[in-house]
Amino acid sequence: MKPTALLLLAATGAEAHYRFSKLIVDGVPETKEWGFVRQSKNYQSNAGVTDVNSNDMRCYQMRTGTTTATVTAGTRLGFVAMSAVTHFGPVSFYMARVPDNANINTWEPAGNVWFKVGEISAQAGPNGQLGSSEQNWPAYNQKEVYFNVPKEVPNGKYLVRVESIALHQAQSAGGAQLYINCAQVEVVGGGSGRPGPLVSFPGAYGRNDPGLVWSYYPVRTSYKAPGPAVWQG
Repeated sequence: MKPTALLLLAATGAEAHYRFSKLIVDGVPETKEWGFVRQSKNYQSNAGVTDVNSNDMRCYQMRTGTTTATVTAGTRLGFVAMSAVTHFGPVSFYMARVPDNANINTWEPAGNVWFKVGEISAQAGPNGQLGSSEQNWPAYNQKEVYFNVPKEVPNGKYLVRVESIALHQAQSAGGAQLYINCAQVEVVGGGSGRPGPLVSFPGAYGRNDPGLVWSYYPVRTSYKAPGPAVWQG
């Protein structure tokens, strides 16, 4: 990429941050921010997390929760991106079950408690190449992102974590920006599955993971998002 193009990316990148501050349940988004979604530290700046070894990798939260959404297993659940997912990269969804004796409003999801339940990753173009456009990244420039809650997830209270990895400045390790938010839900109508593999945040990602580094040239032909495989139930 030409130096002038890199400078342009740096200048525009700071103005194109976002956050996921509303949950979408049964196709209906929340009318106000920070209802089911825990308020995050970027509520004013919209800035992302850049240190994958930080505790901010859990929920990037400023405040714990206040309300919990009731969600039926197997249904489609989404997040509103304010104002859109304005950088290319993958979007992943994780869930963590709140212990029965814990208060969901204050529970801290430390340790190996997270399992991946959805992923919107890259797809190569007709020529087999992978660029940085909407053609290659289905979540890019979308205002809403969705996944299906696995039908076999057991009933109970969960944190649902949405994570958008922006790769536009990730030419070297540490350049990726992660936009993270967590919603509080109670799953009903679930099954008897055993979700896994379970991972921790921080811990699931390493600074030098291939999925956190992007090269514009030579043009790539494949990409794999960091983290474990999606649990299908």
